Amino acid sequence: MNTVLKTRGLCKTYIVNKRQNNVLKNVDLEIKEGEMVAIMGPSGSGKSTLLYCVSGMDKATAGEVEFNGRETAHMSDKEMAQLRLDEMGFIFQQMYMMKNLSVLDNIILPAVKSKKNHESRRETEQRGRELMHRLGIDDVGGNDINEVSGGQLQRACICRSMINEPKMIFADEPTGALNRNSSDEVMNELAKLNRDGTTIMCVTHDPKVAAKCSRVLYLVDGGIVGEKSMGHYEGNEAELRTRERDLNNWLMEQGW
Repeated sequence: MNTVLKTRGLCKTYIVNKRQNNVLKNVDLEIKEGEMVAIMGPSGSGKSTLLYCVSGMDKATAGEVEFNGRETAHMSDKEMAQLRLDEMGFIFQQMYMMKNLSVLDNIILPAVKSKKNHESRRETEQRGRELMHRLGIDDVGGNDINEVSGGQLQRACICRSMINEPKMIFADEPTGALNRNSSDEVMNELAKLNRDGTTIMCVTHDPKVAAKCSRVLYLVDGGIVGEKSMGHYEGNEAELRTRERDLNNWLMEQGW
């Protein structure tokens, strides 16, 4: 499998009140095409900072990030923004959407803005509707974003993250604002995307979410101290219970 994301010696340091806070410390990681990798660890361990640095939303203090064969450290802000738009998809705990646009218009907005998209508006809308159908929300495309449930809105965010056919999706606590039923629905959809070949990096504090990932990395004080390979989740509930039990035992060994 090809490597989609690779870091070497990644560091992130903040200066707060003249004191140095080393949030990431020499992080080396590699994510292969088709993997779904969970980033776990205690609060303040650097999970979200790692996601932001490898995706170019924040600049690392030191080290190298290689995305899809391209070194990103020396890219300009404009080049990095274009890379994120064209080759990365993002899902956040807070479902950032334009309040003046319909659900469908929010979903297709990245494609409308992308220079690599040479489709007509109608063709782009059709792709958006196909993604909505795939995620089971094809009946809310014309709704305002305040007229749908949290679970429907997060599935719309998944559609938006997929509209430019990214090389990788970055998800930061994608189920953190959802109840358990909606959380399960959203993670099942992400697992389906992964089984279809989409590479995903997911920051989460929830072992039930991580149990559906193919690999788990455990961060403590800005460094990766543990790694567990899980294999791809095939969508079987009995399998999921076994995965959850094994993962919880491993997390306890890590000091969870």
